[in-house]
Amino acid sequence: MSYLPSGLPIPVPENDGLDKPYWDAARKGELLVQRCKACGTFQWGPEWICHKCLSFDMDWHRVSGKGRIYSWERPWHPVHPALKGHGPYIAVLVELPDAGNVRMVGNLLGDPQQDVRIGAHVEAVFEAHDDTKPPLPWCSGSWRSWNAHFFTAW
Repeated sequence: MSYLPSGLPIPVPENDGLDKPYWDAARKGELLVQRCKACGTFQWGPEWICHKCLSFDMDWHRVSGKGRIYSWERPWHPVHPALKGHGPYIAVLVELPDAGNVRMVGNLLGDPQQDVRIGAHVEAVFEAHDDTKPPLPWCSGSWRSWNAHFFTAW
């Protein structure tokens, strides 16, 4: 069961196939980030060329999915008609230490009125959507808080 209302557009891989490895991994509950084979730089979003050295030798690297909140906001307005009456929600910008500190955007799960702290630890959560017609290989990416006391420092 999805926490999102029905009627939202379904995110799908781009037609050029560049982000297909990301979506395939997300379908399995894994988080991939692009990494340059030439210089080792991580980057997000997916590109055909490295932002640092301009190499075209890009690859995908599995990361832990653990990060920390870099920034956040609590929108109250619906950004899509299907979200009318479903606000507020919390949008977070998450920094991934094991991926060169690249940042990804997602929703913070839980109470939309919860206190949110910059630097708070979060982990990626993937929600499969097998009920789409036709079935599509995608998952929505979200984040949930986790207590750093139960995990080894990274």
